[in-house]
Amino acid sequence: MNKTYAKIIVKGSPISKSNFKLFNINGRAILPYNSGKYHDRYAIYEEEIAYECRSQNPGLVIEESLIALLKVYYKSKKRHPDTNNITKSIFDGIEKSGLIINDAQIRRLIIEEHYDQDYPRFELELFGESTYDMQYNVFKKTTFDEPVNYSPPSNKKRSFKDINKPSNSSEDHEHHRCNICQKLVSGNELISANKGTVIICKDCFNKLFK
Repeated sequence: MNKTYAKIIVKGSPISKSNFKLFNINGRAILPYNSGKYHDRYAIYEEEIAYECRSQNPGLVIEESLIALLKVYYKSKKRHPDTNNITKSIFDGIEKSGLIINDAQIRRLIIEEHYDQDYPRFELELFGESTYDMQYNVFKKTTFDEPVNYSPPSNKKRSFKDINKPSNSSEDHEHHRCNICQKLVSGNELISANKGTVIICKDCFNKLFK
């Protein structure tokens, strides 16, 4: 019988692929790996995952559909990427290693978020569906813990209701300059990126993604 189980542990806090995308002049997303700059980090991290995967599971290739259990251990409770966004970077590295054929094999996925200041890492277990099954068990606690509450990011402080409210404030009519064409545009004609540090008018945005 072919082996249908694998476990991978990669040290360090996982990073999100979405934080490292750049766009070329044709609007295509690229992931640089040898520019000598900060954005090379993602490609290097993907290679690290692939290396650890091959080292910890030598010669193993799983071709069937899979159940995945991902445990992520962050160094800090306050500063870490969105856990839902890191799965793509992790499974890209696993696929590159050759352990799996395609990340589409992951048909069921459970993610757990934990914290370990001394040993940040992720632990991934893969279970072949021909051999393993999974049961969900969500239950109500007999004693209640202190809730972990979240606040919106600084660039999303306004609520959805506030966005739809008509306003006569000067802020709503403030003009900004597009970083590409240098045209002055008002709030409803622009798109911001990188937490508001990049301003692009809708015309330039549409041209980038044609």
